Amino acid sequence: MTELTKEQEILIAMRKTLTSIVRDVTPPPGMRHPLSDGTIQEVRECLGMIAAREKELADEQGRGGERPRYADEPQTVQLVPLDGLKRRDN
Repeated sequence: MTELTKEQEILIAMRKTLTSIVRDVTPPPGMRHPLSDGTIQEVRECLGMIAAREKELADEQGRGGERPRYADEPQTVQLVPLDGLKRRDN
């Protein structure tokens, strides 16, 4: 696995911090959000820019196509060799 650059570590920290802030200030259904509409839009734009840059860096490193995982999701990958499969003729 490729080691993360300082920029990638900063982007991850910023993304996690912003999403934590959003979770912490999100009110129960039916209550008004404490953030202004403009601030909400700016947070969305920041998260979009972070995601775009993370993708650019991953693509440059040949790591594209990853997806987020849940903390309790197994981290193992099962490889199935396809070269041993035989074609069935109908």
